[in-house]
Amino acid sequence: MPSATRALIIVNVAVFALQALYDDVLIAKFALWPIGHFRIEELHTTVGFEPWQLVTYAFLHGSFMHIALNMLALLIFGPEVERTLGTRHFLVLYFAAVVSAALVQLTAVTRAGENGIYPTIGASGGIFGVLLAFGMLFPNRIVVLLFPPIPLPAWLLVTMYGLLELANGVLGTEAGVAHFAHLGGMLGAYLELRLWRRHHRLERW
Repeated sequence: MPSATRALIIVNVAVFALQALYDDVLIAKFALWPIGHFRIEELHTTVGFEPWQLVTYAFLHGSFMHIALNMLALLIFGPEVERTLGTRHFLVLYFAAVVSAALVQLTAVTRAGENGIYPTIGASGGIFGVLLAFGMLFPNRIVVLLFPPIPLPAWLLVTMYGLLELANGVLGTEAGVAHFAHLGGMLGAYLELRLWRRHHRLERW
Protein backbone atom coordinates (compact mmCIF):
# COMPACT_ATOMS: atom_id res chain seq x y z
CA MET A 1 0.00 0.00 0.00
CA PRO A 2 1.43 3.42 -0.92
CA SER A 3 2.65 5.55 1.97
CA ALA A 4 0.04 8.34 1.90
CA THR A 5 -2.93 6.01 1.67
CA ARG A 6 -1.54 3.92 4.53
CA ALA A 7 -0.85 7.01 6.65
CA LEU A 8 -4.35 8.41 6.14
CA ILE A 9 -5.93 5.13 7.19
CA ILE A 10 -3.70 4.85 10.27
CA VAL A 11 -4.39 8.43 11.39
CA ASN A 12 -8.15 8.06 10.90
CA VAL A 13 -8.22 4.83 12.89
CA ALA A 14 -6.04 6.32 15.64
CA VAL A 15 -8.28 9.38 16.00
CA PHE A 16 -11.37 7.16 16.06
CA ALA A 17 -9.78 5.22 18.93
CA LEU A 18 -9.18 8.50 20.78
CA GLN A 19 -12.85 9.37 20.30
CA ALA A 20 -13.72 6.43 22.52
CA LEU A 21 -12.08 8.34 25.39
CA TYR A 22 -12.41 12.01 24.47
CA ASP A 23 -15.28 12.16 21.98
CA ASP A 24 -16.99 15.28 23.37
CA VAL A 25 -13.74 17.23 23.60
CA LEU A 26 -12.63 16.28 20.09
CA ILE A 27 -16.02 17.03 18.56
CA ALA A 28 -16.24 20.40 20.29
CA LYS A 29 -12.79 21.53 19.16
CA PHE A 30 -12.16 19.79 15.85
CA ALA A 31 -15.51 19.04 14.16
CA LEU A 32 -16.72 21.49 11.52
CA TRP A 33 -19.19 23.85 13.21
CA PRO A 34 -21.27 26.64 11.66
CA ILE A 35 -19.84 30.16 11.65
CA GLY A 36 -20.65 31.88 14.91
CA HIS A 37 -20.61 30.91 18.59
CA PHE A 38 -23.20 28.60 20.10
CA ARG A 39 -23.67 27.17 23.57
CA ILE A 40 -24.11 23.38 23.47
CA GLU A 41 -25.37 22.15 26.81
CA GLU A 42 -24.75 18.49 25.95
CA LEU A 43 -21.05 19.29 25.53
CA HIS A 44 -21.02 21.83 28.39
CA THR A 45 -19.14 24.32 26.23
CA THR A 46 -19.45 26.97 23.54
CA VAL A 47 -18.65 25.88 19.99
CA GLY A 48 -18.20 27.64 16.67
CA PHE A 49 -16.21 27.66 13.49
CA GLU A 50 -12.41 27.79 13.67
CA PRO A 51 -10.08 27.73 10.62
CA TRP A 52 -8.41 24.43 11.53
CA GLN A 53 -11.77 22.70 11.39
CA LEU A 54 -11.60 22.86 7.57
CA VAL A 55 -9.19 19.90 7.84
CA THR A 56 -9.62 18.34 11.29
CA TYR A 57 -13.29 17.43 10.82
CA ALA A 58 -12.23 14.87 8.21
CA PHE A 59 -10.45 12.75 10.84
CA LEU A 60 -13.49 12.37 13.10
CA HIS A 61 -16.25 9.82 12.60
CA GLY A 62 -19.61 9.20 14.16
CA SER A 63 -19.66 5.40 14.31
CA PHE A 64 -17.71 2.25 13.48
CA MET A 65 -19.71 1.78 10.28
CA HIS A 66 -19.00 5.39 9.29
CA ILE A 67 -15.23 5.01 9.48
CA ALA A 68 -15.28 1.43 8.15
CA LEU A 69 -17.02 2.41 4.91
CA ASN A 70 -14.79 5.45 4.39
CA MET A 71 -11.56 3.55 5.02
CA LEU A 72 -12.70 0.63 2.83
CA ALA A 73 -13.27 3.05 -0.06
CA LEU A 74 -9.87 4.65 0.56
CA LEU A 75 -8.26 1.21 0.64
CA ILE A 76 -9.90 0.22 -2.67
CA PHE A 77 -9.44 3.40 -4.71
CA GLY A 78 -6.59 5.24 -2.98
CA PRO A 79 -3.55 3.10 -3.90
CA GLU A 80 -3.94 3.30 -7.68
CA VAL A 81 -4.73 7.00 -7.60
CA GLU A 82 -1.66 7.63 -5.43
CA ARG A 83 0.61 5.51 -7.65
CA THR A 84 -0.57 7.46 -10.70
CA LEU A 85 -0.40 10.96 -9.24
CA GLY A 86 2.54 10.42 -6.91
CA THR A 87 2.36 10.78 -3.15
CA ARG A 88 2.65 14.58 -3.04
CA HIS A 89 -0.04 15.24 -5.64
CA PHE A 90 -2.27 12.58 -4.09
CA LEU A 91 -2.14 14.31 -0.71
CA VAL A 92 -2.78 17.69 -2.33
CA LEU A 93 -5.80 16.25 -4.12
CA TYR A 94 -7.12 14.58 -0.98
CA PHE A 95 -6.90 17.68 1.18
CA ALA A 96 -8.18 19.92 -1.61
CA ALA A 97 -11.26 17.70 -1.60
CA VAL A 98 -11.50 17.84 2.20
CA VAL A 99 -11.27 21.65 2.31
CA SER A 100 -13.61 22.25 -0.63
CA ALA A 101 -16.15 19.88 0.94
CA ALA A 102 -15.96 21.89 4.17
CA LEU A 103 -16.37 25.21 2.36
CA VAL A 104 -19.42 23.97 0.47
CA GLN A 105 -20.89 22.64 3.69
CA LEU A 106 -20.31 25.95 5.46
CA THR A 107 -21.69 28.18 2.73
CA ALA A 108 -24.52 26.10 1.34
CA VAL A 109 -25.84 23.88 4.08
CA THR A 110 -24.66 24.31 7.66
CA ARG A 111 -26.80 26.72 9.62
CA ALA A 112 -28.38 27.17 13.00
CA GLY A 113 -31.86 25.68 13.03
CA GLU A 114 -34.74 25.50 15.41
CA ASN A 115 -33.47 22.17 16.72
CA GLY A 116 -29.99 23.50 17.40
CA ILE A 117 -26.78 23.20 15.43
CA TYR A 118 -24.90 20.14 14.32
CA PRO A 119 -21.25 19.48 13.48
CA THR A 120 -19.97 17.96 10.26
CA ILE A 121 -17.52 15.09 10.64
CA GLY A 122 -16.07 12.34 8.47
CA ALA A 123 -13.58 11.73 5.69
CA SER A 124 -16.29 11.41 3.06
CA GLY A 125 -15.35 14.66 1.27
CA GLY A 126 -11.82 13.39 0.73
CA ILE A 127 -13.07 9.92 -0.19
CA PHE A 128 -15.43 11.30 -2.83
CA GLY A 129 -12.51 13.29 -4.20
CA VAL A 130 -10.43 10.11 -4.51
CA LEU A 131 -13.39 8.34 -6.13
CA LEU A 132 -13.73 11.10 -8.71
CA ALA A 133 -9.99 10.96 -9.45
CA PHE A 134 -10.21 7.19 -9.94
CA GLY A 135 -13.09 7.64 -12.38
CA MET A 136 -11.19 10.27 -14.37
CA LEU A 137 -7.87 8.43 -14.40
CA PHE A 138 -9.31 4.97 -15.11
CA PRO A 139 -12.68 5.64 -16.77
CA ASN A 140 -13.02 2.20 -18.35
CA ARG A 141 -11.87 0.17 -15.34
CA ILE A 142 -14.64 -2.21 -14.30
CA VAL A 143 -15.76 -1.81 -10.67
CA VAL A 144 -18.16 -4.25 -9.02
CA LEU A 145 -20.62 -2.77 -6.54
CA LEU A 146 -21.01 -4.44 -3.16
CA PHE A 147 -24.80 -4.10 -3.05
CA PRO A 148 -25.95 -5.15 -5.58
CA PRO A 149 -22.88 -6.86 -7.14
CA ILE A 150 -23.19 -5.23 -10.55
CA PRO A 151 -20.07 -4.53 -12.67
CA LEU A 152 -19.86 -0.94 -13.94
CA PRO A 153 -17.17 1.13 -15.68
CA ALA A 154 -15.58 3.58 -13.25
CA TRP A 155 -16.81 6.67 -15.12
CA LEU A 156 -20.42 5.48 -14.83
CA LEU A 157 -20.05 4.64 -11.14
CA VAL A 158 -18.68 8.10 -10.37
CA THR A 159 -21.40 9.78 -12.45
CA MET A 160 -24.12 7.82 -10.69
CA TYR A 161 -22.74 8.69 -7.26
CA GLY A 162 -22.52 12.37 -8.19
CA LEU A 163 -26.09 12.49 -9.49
CA LEU A 164 -27.37 10.57 -6.47
CA GLU A 165 -25.67 12.97 -4.06
CA LEU A 166 -27.05 15.96 -5.96
CA ALA A 167 -30.59 14.54 -5.90
CA ASN A 168 -30.39 13.67 -2.20
CA GLY A 169 -29.03 17.12 -1.38
CA VAL A 170 -31.71 18.96 -3.33
CA LEU A 171 -34.55 16.79 -2.08
CA GLY A 172 -33.28 16.72 1.50
CA THR A 173 -33.37 12.93 1.79
CA GLU A 174 -31.15 10.93 4.16
CA ALA A 175 -31.12 13.55 6.89
CA GLY A 176 -27.80 13.84 8.66
CA VAL A 177 -25.72 13.03 5.57
CA ALA A 178 -23.67 15.90 4.11
CA HIS A 179 -24.56 15.37 0.46
CA PHE A 180 -23.40 18.79 -0.71
CA ALA A 181 -20.10 18.30 1.13
CA HIS A 182 -19.60 15.11 -0.89
CA LEU A 183 -20.14 17.09 -4.08
CA GLY A 184 -17.77 19.75 -2.77
CA GLY A 185 -15.13 17.08 -2.31
CA MET A 186 -15.58 15.96 -5.90
CA LEU A 187 -15.28 19.55 -7.08
CA GLY A 188 -12.02 20.16 -5.22
CA ALA A 189 -10.51 16.93 -6.54
CA TYR A 190 -11.62 17.76 -10.09
CA LEU A 191 -9.93 21.16 -10.01
CA GLU A 192 -6.72 19.73 -8.56
CA LEU A 193 -6.69 16.89 -11.10
CA ARG A 194 -7.05 19.39 -13.94
CA LEU A 195 -4.05 21.30 -12.62
CA TRP A 196 -2.07 18.07 -12.26
CA ARG A 197 -2.86 17.00 -15.81
CA ARG A 198 -1.86 20.38 -17.18
CA HIS A 199 1.42 20.28 -15.24
CA HIS A 200 2.04 16.67 -16.28
CA ARG A 201 1.54 17.48 -19.96
CA LEU A 202 3.92 20.44 -19.69
CA GLU A 203 6.56 18.28 -18.02
CA ARG A 204 6.28 15.62 -20.72
CA TRP A 205 6.46 18.25 -23.46
